[in-house]
Amino acid sequence: MEYRHLGRSGLIVSEIAYGNWLTHGSQVEEDSATACVRAALDAGVTTFDTADVYAQTRAESVLGRALKGERREGLEIFTKVFWPTGPGRNDRGLSRKHVMESIDNSLRRLQTDHVDLYQAHRYDRFTPLEETMEAFADIVHAGKAHYIGVSEWTADQIRRGHALARELRVPLVSNQPQYSALWRIIEGEVVPACEELGIGQVVFSPIAQGVLTGKYQPGQQPPEGSRATDDKGGADMIGRYLRDELLVRVQALQPLAAEAGLTMAQLAVAWVLQNPNVSAAIVGASRPAQVAENVKAAGVRLDADLMSRIEETLAPVAVTDPKRVHDSVPAQRP
Repeated sequence: MEYRHLGRSGLIVSEIAYGNWLTHGSQVEEDSATACVRAALDAGVTTFDTADVYAQTRAESVLGRALKGERREGLEIFTKVFWPTGPGRNDRGLSRKHVMESIDNSLRRLQTDHVDLYQAHRYDRFTPLEETMEAFADIVHAGKAHYIGVSEWTADQIRRGHALARELRVPLVSNQPQYSALWRIIEGEVVPACEELGIGQVVFSPIAQGVLTGKYQPGQQPPEGSRATDDKGGADMIGRYLRDELLVRVQALQPLAAEAGLTMAQLAVAWVLQNPNVSAAIVGASRPAQVAENVKAAGVRLDADLMSRIEETLAPVAVTDPKRVHDSVPAQRP
Protein backbone atom coordinates (compact mmCIF):
# COMPACT_ATOMS: atom_id res chain seq x y z
CA MET A 1 0.00 0.00 0.00
CA GLU A 2 1.04 3.59 -0.66
CA TYR A 3 -0.12 6.58 1.38
CA ARG A 4 -0.80 10.22 0.52
CA HIS A 5 -1.66 13.45 2.28
CA LEU A 6 -5.31 14.44 2.06
CA GLY A 7 -4.95 17.65 0.10
CA ARG A 8 -2.45 19.95 1.78
CA SER A 9 -3.54 18.82 5.24
CA GLY A 10 -1.37 16.82 7.59
CA LEU A 11 -3.75 13.83 7.44
CA ILE A 12 -2.26 10.81 5.68
CA VAL A 13 -4.61 8.32 4.04
CA SER A 14 -4.16 5.07 2.16
CA GLU A 15 -4.34 5.82 -1.55
CA ILE A 16 -6.80 2.93 -1.86
CA ALA A 17 -9.73 3.56 0.49
CA TYR A 18 -12.43 1.01 1.22
CA GLY A 19 -16.05 2.13 0.78
CA ASN A 20 -19.30 0.36 1.52
CA TRP A 21 -21.81 2.15 -0.71
CA LEU A 22 -24.31 -0.31 -2.27
CA THR A 23 -22.77 -3.27 -0.44
CA HIS A 24 -22.76 -3.49 3.34
CA GLY A 25 -26.21 -3.90 4.83
CA SER A 26 -27.72 -4.27 1.37
CA GLN A 27 -26.11 -6.40 -1.35
CA VAL A 28 -23.67 -8.23 0.93
CA GLU A 29 -24.37 -10.28 4.06
CA GLU A 30 -22.57 -9.11 7.19
CA ASP A 31 -20.12 -12.02 7.35
CA SER A 32 -18.98 -11.30 3.80
CA ALA A 33 -18.81 -7.57 4.52
CA THR A 34 -16.62 -8.21 7.55
CA ALA A 35 -14.37 -10.50 5.50
CA CYS A 36 -13.93 -7.71 2.92
CA VAL A 37 -12.98 -5.23 5.65
CA ARG A 38 -10.47 -7.72 7.06
CA ALA A 39 -8.99 -8.20 3.60
CA ALA A 40 -8.64 -4.43 3.23
CA LEU A 41 -6.90 -4.13 6.59
CA ASP A 42 -4.58 -7.01 5.73
CA ALA A 43 -3.65 -5.21 2.49
CA GLY A 44 -2.68 -2.03 4.34
CA VAL A 45 -5.89 -0.04 3.78
CA THR A 46 -6.37 2.35 6.69
CA THR A 47 -9.04 4.63 5.19
CA PHE A 48 -12.70 3.61 5.32
CA ASP A 49 -15.53 5.63 3.80
CA THR A 50 -19.25 5.31 4.46
CA ALA A 51 -22.35 7.52 4.85
CA ASP A 52 -25.37 7.67 7.09
CA VAL A 53 -27.72 7.06 4.15
CA TYR A 54 -26.03 3.90 2.85
CA ALA A 55 -28.38 0.92 3.22
CA GLN A 56 -30.70 3.19 5.25
CA THR A 57 -28.05 3.67 7.99
CA ARG A 58 -27.17 -0.05 8.20
CA ALA A 59 -23.86 0.36 6.37
CA GLU A 60 -22.38 2.49 9.15
CA SER A 61 -23.40 -0.11 11.72
CA VAL A 62 -21.86 -2.95 9.73
CA LEU A 63 -18.61 -1.02 9.30
CA GLY A 64 -18.52 -0.14 12.99
CA ARG A 65 -18.82 -3.77 13.98
CA ALA A 66 -16.26 -4.87 11.37
CA LEU A 67 -13.67 -2.40 12.68
CA LYS A 68 -14.35 -3.07 16.36
CA GLY A 69 -11.17 -3.97 18.18
CA GLU A 70 -8.88 -2.24 15.69
CA ARG A 71 -6.52 0.43 16.98
CA ARG A 72 -8.57 3.57 16.40
CA GLU A 73 -5.52 5.81 15.96
CA GLY A 74 -4.42 3.63 13.04
CA LEU A 75 -7.62 4.21 11.06
CA GLU A 76 -9.14 7.09 9.10
CA ILE A 77 -12.92 6.78 9.20
CA PHE A 78 -15.00 9.01 6.92
CA THR A 79 -18.76 9.46 6.84
CA LYS A 80 -21.27 11.88 5.33
CA VAL A 81 -24.55 13.72 5.92
CA PHE A 82 -27.25 15.13 3.62
CA TRP A 83 -29.62 12.49 2.22
CA PRO A 84 -32.78 11.42 4.11
CA THR A 85 -32.25 9.10 7.05
CA GLY A 86 -35.81 9.21 8.38
CA PRO A 87 -39.37 10.24 7.50
CA GLY A 88 -39.34 13.70 9.08
CA ARG A 89 -38.99 16.99 7.26
CA ASN A 90 -35.76 17.67 9.16
CA ASP A 91 -34.27 14.20 8.64
CA ARG A 92 -32.39 15.44 5.57
CA GLY A 93 -30.34 18.31 4.19
CA LEU A 94 -27.63 20.37 5.84
CA SER A 95 -29.59 22.36 8.41
CA ARG A 96 -27.94 22.79 11.78
CA LYS A 97 -30.58 20.53 13.33
CA HIS A 98 -29.97 17.66 10.93
CA VAL A 99 -26.18 17.98 10.89
CA MET A 100 -25.85 18.08 14.69
CA GLU A 101 -28.21 15.15 15.18
CA SER A 102 -26.68 13.14 12.35
CA ILE A 103 -23.11 13.25 13.65
CA ASP A 104 -24.19 11.79 16.98
CA ASN A 105 -26.18 9.03 15.26
CA SER A 106 -23.26 8.22 12.95
CA LEU A 107 -20.81 8.02 15.85
CA ARG A 108 -23.14 5.68 17.72
CA ARG A 109 -23.49 3.37 14.71
CA LEU A 110 -19.75 3.45 13.99
CA GLN A 111 -18.94 2.78 17.66
CA THR A 112 -16.44 5.62 17.88
CA ASP A 113 -16.28 9.01 19.58
CA HIS A 114 -15.06 10.81 16.45
CA VAL A 115 -14.68 10.51 12.71
CA ASP A 116 -11.57 11.67 10.94
CA LEU A 117 -13.52 13.33 8.11
CA TYR A 118 -17.15 14.49 8.14
CA GLN A 119 -18.48 15.32 4.68
CA ALA A 120 -21.42 17.23 3.26
CA HIS A 121 -22.80 14.55 0.93
CA ARG A 122 -24.24 17.14 -1.46
CA TYR A 123 -24.71 20.90 -1.54
CA ASP A 124 -27.96 22.03 0.11
CA ARG A 125 -29.61 24.77 -1.93
CA PHE A 126 -32.25 25.27 0.77
CA THR A 127 -30.04 25.96 3.81
CA PRO A 128 -27.78 29.02 4.12
CA LEU A 129 -24.21 27.92 3.60
CA GLU A 130 -23.20 29.90 6.70
CA GLU A 131 -25.56 27.80 8.84
CA THR A 132 -24.12 24.56 7.51
CA MET A 133 -20.49 25.59 7.91
CA GLU A 134 -21.06 26.88 11.45
CA ALA A 135 -22.58 23.51 12.38
CA PHE A 136 -19.60 21.68 10.87
CA ALA A 137 -17.24 24.00 12.73
CA ASP A 138 -18.96 23.27 16.03
CA ILE A 139 -18.59 19.54 15.37
CA VAL A 140 -14.85 19.94 14.77
CA HIS A 141 -14.42 22.17 17.82
CA ALA A 142 -16.30 19.59 19.93
CA GLY A 143 -13.83 16.91 18.83
CA LYS A 144 -16.42 14.82 16.99
CA ALA A 145 -14.58 15.23 13.66
CA HIS A 146 -11.00 16.16 12.89
CA TYR A 147 -11.54 17.49 9.35
CA ILE A 148 -14.47 18.35 7.09
CA GLY A 149 -15.07 17.72 3.42
CA VAL A 150 -17.70 17.92 0.72
CA SER A 151 -18.98 15.59 -1.97
CA GLU A 152 -20.00 16.45 -5.54
CA TRP A 153 -19.90 20.22 -5.00
CA THR A 154 -19.21 22.56 -7.88
CA ALA A 155 -16.02 24.62 -8.01
CA ASP A 156 -17.90 27.76 -6.96
CA GLN A 157 -19.57 25.98 -4.04
CA ILE A 158 -16.22 24.60 -2.91
CA ARG A 159 -14.63 28.06 -3.04
CA ARG A 160 -17.42 29.60 -0.94
CA GLY A 161 -17.38 26.74 1.55
CA HIS A 162 -13.61 26.90 1.89
CA ALA A 163 -13.68 30.66 2.51
CA LEU A 164 -16.21 30.23 5.33
CA ALA A 165 -14.26 27.30 6.78
CA ARG A 166 -11.15 29.48 6.98
CA GLU A 167 -13.10 32.21 8.76
CA LEU A 168 -14.39 29.61 11.23
CA ARG A 169 -10.92 28.11 11.63
CA VAL A 170 -11.81 24.59 10.57
CA PRO A 171 -9.96 22.50 7.95
CA LEU A 172 -12.03 21.83 4.81
CA VAL A 173 -9.61 19.45 3.14
CA SER A 174 -11.44 17.20 0.69
CA ASN A 175 -13.99 16.72 -2.05
CA GLN A 176 -15.52 13.34 -2.87
CA PRO A 177 -16.58 13.25 -6.52
CA GLN A 178 -17.29 10.51 -8.99
CA TYR A 179 -14.21 10.12 -11.15
CA SER A 180 -13.03 7.53 -13.63
CA ALA A 181 -11.57 7.29 -17.12
CA LEU A 182 -15.20 7.38 -18.31
CA TRP A 183 -16.43 10.21 -16.04
CA ARG A 184 -13.97 13.10 -16.05
CA ILE A 185 -16.15 16.13 -15.30
CA ILE A 186 -14.06 17.33 -12.34
CA GLU A 187 -10.98 17.95 -14.45
CA GLY A 188 -12.14 21.20 -16.02
CA GLU A 189 -13.10 23.32 -13.00
CA VAL A 190 -13.23 21.38 -9.74
CA VAL A 191 -9.66 20.05 -9.78
CA PRO A 192 -8.05 23.43 -10.59
CA ALA A 193 -10.03 25.10 -7.79
CA CYS A 194 -9.09 22.36 -5.33
CA GLU A 195 -5.41 22.47 -6.30
CA GLU A 196 -5.44 26.20 -5.58
CA LEU A 197 -7.16 25.73 -2.21
CA GLY A 198 -5.21 22.69 -1.03
CA ILE A 199 -8.20 20.35 -1.22
CA GLY A 200 -7.70 16.71 -2.21
CA GLN A 201 -10.06 14.44 -4.13
CA VAL A 202 -11.28 11.20 -2.53
CA VAL A 203 -12.88 9.74 -5.62
CA PHE A 204 -15.62 7.14 -5.87
CA SER A 205 -16.51 4.75 -8.71
CA PRO A 206 -13.00 4.65 -10.22
CA ILE A 207 -14.02 1.43 -12.00
CA ALA A 208 -17.29 3.04 -13.21
CA GLN A 209 -19.28 0.65 -11.01
CA GLY A 210 -17.65 -2.36 -12.58
CA VAL A 211 -17.90 -1.37 -16.25
CA LEU A 212 -14.15 -0.79 -16.55
CA THR A 213 -13.46 -4.37 -15.44
CA GLY A 214 -14.57 -5.44 -18.92
CA LYS A 215 -17.10 -7.95 -17.59
CA TYR A 216 -19.99 -6.27 -19.41
CA GLN A 217 -19.84 -7.36 -23.05
CA PRO A 218 -21.44 -5.45 -25.94
CA GLY A 219 -24.52 -7.19 -27.31
CA GLN A 220 -24.80 -9.51 -24.30
CA GLN A 221 -26.94 -9.56 -21.17
CA PRO A 222 -25.17 -8.50 -17.94
CA PRO A 223 -23.66 -11.40 -15.97
CA GLU A 224 -25.88 -12.88 -13.27
CA GLY A 225 -25.10 -11.48 -9.85
CA SER A 226 -23.47 -8.35 -11.26
CA ARG A 227 -24.42 -4.84 -10.20
CA ALA A 228 -26.41 -4.42 -13.42
CA THR A 229 -28.81 -7.15 -12.24
CA ASP A 230 -29.17 -5.81 -8.69
CA ASP A 231 -32.69 -4.60 -7.90
CA LYS A 232 -31.64 -2.72 -4.73
CA GLY A 233 -30.31 0.32 -6.53
CA GLY A 234 -27.21 -0.94 -8.29
CA ALA A 235 -28.88 -1.45 -11.67
CA ASP A 236 -30.22 2.10 -11.68
CA MET A 237 -26.78 3.57 -11.06
CA ILE A 238 -24.91 1.62 -13.72
CA GLY A 239 -27.48 1.87 -16.52
CA ARG A 240 -25.98 4.90 -18.26
CA TYR A 241 -22.79 2.95 -19.01
CA LEU A 242 -24.41 -0.11 -20.57
CA ARG A 243 -24.35 1.09 -24.16
CA ASP A 244 -22.73 -1.03 -26.84
CA GLU A 245 -20.78 1.95 -28.21
CA LEU A 246 -19.20 2.47 -24.79
CA LEU A 247 -18.70 -1.22 -24.01
CA VAL A 248 -16.84 -1.77 -27.28
CA ARG A 249 -14.41 1.00 -26.32
CA VAL A 250 -13.89 -0.51 -22.87
CA GLN A 251 -13.06 -3.90 -24.40
CA ALA A 252 -10.34 -2.18 -26.42
CA LEU A 253 -8.52 -1.49 -23.14
CA GLN A 254 -7.80 -5.20 -22.63
CA PRO A 255 -4.48 -5.23 -24.52
CA LEU A 256 -3.39 -2.01 -22.80
CA ALA A 257 -4.00 -3.55 -19.37
CA ALA A 258 -2.12 -6.69 -20.40
CA GLU A 259 0.80 -4.59 -21.62
CA ALA A 260 0.98 -2.91 -18.20
CA GLY A 261 0.74 -6.26 -16.41
CA LEU A 262 -2.53 -5.25 -14.79
CA THR A 263 -6.09 -6.46 -14.73
CA MET A 264 -8.69 -4.12 -16.19
CA ALA A 265 -9.86 -3.15 -12.71
CA GLN A 266 -6.31 -2.39 -11.59
CA LEU A 267 -5.73 -0.28 -14.69
CA ALA A 268 -8.88 1.74 -13.97
CA VAL A 269 -7.92 2.43 -10.36
CA ALA A 270 -4.32 3.19 -11.28
CA TRP A 271 -5.56 5.65 -13.93
CA VAL A 272 -7.37 7.88 -11.41
CA LEU A 273 -4.38 7.75 -9.05
CA GLN A 274 -2.17 9.32 -11.72
CA ASN A 275 -4.01 12.61 -11.12
CA PRO A 276 -1.88 14.42 -8.50
CA ASN A 277 -4.97 16.04 -6.97
CA VAL A 278 -6.42 12.61 -6.13
CA SER A 279 -5.56 11.68 -2.55
CA ALA A 280 -7.40 8.34 -2.55
CA ALA A 281 -9.55 6.14 -4.74
CA ILE A 282 -12.46 4.42 -3.02
CA VAL A 283 -13.05 0.81 -3.96
CA GLY A 284 -15.90 -1.41 -2.84
CA ALA A 285 -16.20 -5.16 -2.85
CA SER A 286 -18.63 -8.00 -2.36
CA ARG A 287 -15.85 -10.58 -1.98
CA PRO A 288 -12.40 -10.41 -0.32
CA ALA A 289 -10.77 -11.44 -3.61
CA GLN A 290 -11.98 -8.20 -5.19
CA VAL A 291 -10.26 -6.21 -2.45
CA ALA A 292 -7.03 -8.15 -2.95
CA GLU A 293 -7.14 -7.42 -6.69
CA ASN A 294 -7.97 -3.73 -6.48
CA VAL A 295 -5.35 -2.81 -3.89
CA LYS A 296 -2.63 -3.93 -6.30
CA ALA A 297 -3.24 -0.65 -8.13
CA ALA A 298 -1.52 1.15 -5.26
CA GLY A 299 1.86 2.53 -6.22
CA VAL A 300 1.43 1.76 -9.94
CA ARG A 301 2.85 4.38 -12.28
CA LEU A 302 1.48 4.50 -15.82
CA ASP A 303 3.77 6.10 -18.36
CA ALA A 304 2.64 9.06 -20.44
CA ASP A 305 2.28 7.03 -23.64
CA LEU A 306 0.00 4.47 -22.00
CA MET A 307 -2.11 7.22 -20.39
CA SER A 308 -2.45 8.87 -23.78
CA ARG A 309 -3.59 5.64 -25.43
CA ILE A 310 -6.15 4.95 -22.69
CA GLU A 311 -7.60 8.42 -23.05
CA GLU A 312 -7.60 8.22 -26.85
CA THR A 313 -9.45 4.90 -26.71
CA LEU A 314 -12.17 6.23 -24.41
CA ALA A 315 -12.38 9.80 -25.72
CA PRO A 316 -15.55 9.29 -27.82
CA VAL A 317 -17.50 7.94 -24.83
CA ALA A 318 -15.90 9.69 -21.83
CA VAL A 319 -17.96 12.48 -20.20
CA THR A 320 -15.90 15.63 -19.67
CA ASP A 321 -18.42 18.52 -19.52
CA PRO A 322 -17.76 20.30 -16.18
CA LYS A 323 -21.38 21.46 -16.04
CA ARG A 324 -22.42 17.83 -15.47
CA VAL A 325 -21.32 18.20 -11.83
CA HIS A 326 -24.65 20.00 -11.34
CA ASP A 327 -26.45 16.75 -12.25
CA SER A 328 -25.85 15.33 -8.79
CA VAL A 329 -27.17 18.32 -6.82
CA PRO A 330 -30.90 17.92 -6.13
CA ALA A 331 -33.08 20.72 -7.48
CA GLN A 332 -35.53 20.02 -4.67
CA ARG A 333 -34.96 18.98 -1.09
CA PRO A 334 -34.74 15.15 -1.12
